[in-house]
Amino acid sequence: MTLIFLSIIAVCVIVIAGLVAFSLYIARRVEKALPPQGRFIDIGADRIHYVEYGNGPPIVFVHGLSGQLRNFAYLHMDELAQTHRVILIDRPGSGHSTRGAGSSASISAQARTVALFIDAMGLNKPVLVGHSLGGTIALAVGLNHQTSVSRLALIAPLTHLVDPGRAFGGLMIRSSLVRRIVSVTVATPFAIKGSRAILDIVFGPEPVPSDFATKGGGLLGLRPRSFYAASSDMMAVPDELPAMENRYAGLRMPVDVLYGREDKILDWRSHGETLKRKLDRTNLRLVDGGHMLPVTAPLVTMEWLRTIADEPLTTPASPLAQ
Repeated sequence: MTLIFLSIIAVCVIVIAGLVAFSLYIARRVEKALPPQGRFIDIGADRIHYVEYGNGPPIVFVHGLSGQLRNFAYLHMDELAQTHRVILIDRPGSGHSTRGAGSSASISAQARTVALFIDAMGLNKPVLVGHSLGGTIALAVGLNHQTSVSRLALIAPLTHLVDPGRAFGGLMIRSSLVRRIVSVTVATPFAIKGSRAILDIVFGPEPVPSDFATKGGGLLGLRPRSFYAASSDMMAVPDELPAMENRYAGLRMPVDVLYGREDKILDWRSHGETLKRKLDRTNLRLVDGGHMLPVTAPLVTMEWLRTIADEPLTTPASPLAQ
């Protein structure tokens, strides 16, 4: 009996060691294929990777859950950079940024990091663009650091607490220890096996671009630390978002929202229209498309951003698009 028990333990150890080795191997391959594109700056305990283009009034881009700055690669940044200073950041723990050991994944902590980044870079009240969870972070910057930004431009933002659904249900791991174990063992092989099905939901109804793995940075999500950061981000949302919802009317800056009518991740009625009801000055524009508008509808998204960027403080509120 003892021999059988020891044999089972040995097999488990070998399997776990194999999973860890495989996950680390994939991480090394991914980071070799998609190295950092920009520079790094230390913000408190966090090390932030960012890419910068052009000169002029600043615009800062913040990506969503499980994403990184390459998610904006389909936008024609060279055009915007002709008249503006454009900066894209990897949120703490995402892309090539790292989250310090003592740093929190909370919405307010990430908003503080963005505000401190803006200050450290010497940016004068930039337009802050946030996609999905990045939109939540942008809203928190607007609420908690009102003097840091001039305007919020939110693309398919998460504004109210909802069920994460099938696409992100696997990230719901409350224990940080279990999250760490899962991230270095089964997260990577499961992601490789199931990524196509998840991306089909995230991008639907549009198809996933054939080059998203490289151009859009999709491969970076296969790394153990990407899973750990995304799970931490997801689990932190319920702690603060409900309280934020009650403060939206206090925003003192223009808020522009772009939403796809066919978004399968976040419904525009629950997040865009509801935000507008609480903050009437919200400019809500609806377009055909799903959740990943910066990737699947870059021309429409850039036209919307250009309008906002050209008049960051004077664009009047518009009625709800139909």
